[in-house]
Amino acid sequence: MASNPISKLTEEQYLALDRAAEFKSEFLDGEMFAMAGASRSHDRLQQNLAFELRGALRGSGCEVLSSDIRIKVSGRTYFYADVSVASERMAEVHDDNLTNPVAIFEVSSPATQRFDRDLKFQRYQSIESLKDYVLVRQGQVHIEHFTRVADGRWRFRDLRGQDQELKIDSIGVAIPLRRIYERVNIPPPTD
Repeated sequence: MASNPISKLTEEQYLALDRAAEFKSEFLDGEMFAMAGASRSHDRLQQNLAFELRGALRGSGCEVLSSDIRIKVSGRTYFYADVSVASERMAEVHDDNLTNPVAIFEVSSPATQRFDRDLKFQRYQSIESLKDYVLVRQGQVHIEHFTRVADGRWRFRDLRGQDQELKIDSIGVAIPLRRIYERVNIPPPTD
């Protein structure tokens, strides 16, 4: 979320404004937040993820969706994920809102990292179909992967380094981190 919120809106007001707007906005508890533009690193990570997922899921019955698809979390919450995956057989899109993603991927910058990991993830957890939530950090090769297990709790995997692999069993995908971070400028660590 970037910028200052507009005064409290109804769900219908938000949807009408967002559909007519030139730029996307997210909706949280009656407030509409304009989304900030993405950096080159963010854009490259998002594209690399979508490309790898599309290749891995070709012919699988899953659909990879871009950040242009609005996700309805509840009547009080709508987000635009950087990348999401839904089963083609189960994909529910009502009035241009995806309601049942299986996996959601967010590319986090230092400015959005806390929001993406805390409040956004908390809200996403209310989506019954969601099995995996993946945070891809900019500025370092680091992925946080949350998987919903059978009892409803979330298992956490912390992946760091080019030699690691992001394995998502719910959609049958394994992607080396080096491919996700391909051609992304990662500054050397500072001591």
